[in-house]
Amino acid sequence: MEYKRLGGSGLIVPALSFGTATFGGGTEFFKSWGSTQTQEAKQLIRLCMDAGVNFFDTANIYSKGLSEEILAQALEGIPRDQVILSTKGSFRMGAGANDYGSGRFHLTNALEDSLRRLKTDHIDIYHMHGFDAQTPIEETLNTLDNFVKSGKVRYIACSNFSGWHLMKSLSISERYGWAKYIAHQAYYTLISREFEWELMPLGIDQNIGTIVWSPLAGGRLSGKISRENPIPPDSRLSQGGSLGPTVPDELLYSVVDVLKEIAAETKKTVAQVSLNWLLQRPTICNLVIGARNEDQLKQNLAAVGWKLSPEQVARLDQASQVTPIYPYWHQKNFPD
Repeated sequence: MEYKRLGGSGLIVPALSFGTATFGGGTEFFKSWGSTQTQEAKQLIRLCMDAGVNFFDTANIYSKGLSEEILAQALEGIPRDQVILSTKGSFRMGAGANDYGSGRFHLTNALEDSLRRLKTDHIDIYHMHGFDAQTPIEETLNTLDNFVKSGKVRYIACSNFSGWHLMKSLSISERYGWAKYIAHQAYYTLISREFEWELMPLGIDQNIGTIVWSPLAGGRLSGKISRENPIPPDSRLSQGGSLGPTVPDELLYSVVDVLKEIAAETKKTVAQVSLNWLLQRPTICNLVIGARNEDQLKQNLAAVGWKLSPEQVARLDQASQVTPIYPYWHQKNFPD
């Protein structure tokens, strides 16, 4: 396994982490992702640990807490200091007026509930799952700083922020001497490279590590979809049941064409080539991989330990390039 420092922190993480959104299947939405139960989860966790993947990512919203509970059961018997646990707060967990958001009231309850479900006294990386525009950023960051000072959280991170959300948060943390976000969990794939326009330059400038969620674009880059095998009209992808934006068919197929060529050259799979490309991008510290079964997990674990050549990377760059929106297309006219 390859290891990387997470942003400007002192935390070293494996290049791959295991995402547990498929654990539980406790709601209709997450049931379509998977419904892994405790016994199978234990097998998947064992495979991860054997491969050097000791970083496990979950969220309170995943199956309304069931993912956290199953992850805790699957980790039983493994010393707590041998694993890195990441979970998230902010999204709605109930019908009450304070059952969502990044205010002190909700976050305090959310953290305590996650600690209880995960059967632990601390969270290694606690993410704000989204930006709460209703709560003062100072309140959110002061609450998170208190979590760190209490020892219940080791590091804080954010997810799905805009550039100004993250930059303003970093500025406020610096102003008051509070704990700052060390990482941003973001969507970034070969067929969705918008992350490069604003968030990647920010990450480079501020030394913020990137943890990529859904690095295979909801299965579009798994190798199952191509010109010869288009997305079925009745599939979850066609019906909008997978997170991530839709992309033009020609862009997807053009990228997959090159992925298949390089997969043949490297004797790897399309999915492995897709993941390896991401691991060579600036700021990328970790990819959250998921799997419904052991075969999928083993394939994804084999995405590390080797590197695409610069020429192969350039071919994938060219195949996946799209014209950016304003002001980024204008800024490209001034490469210096």
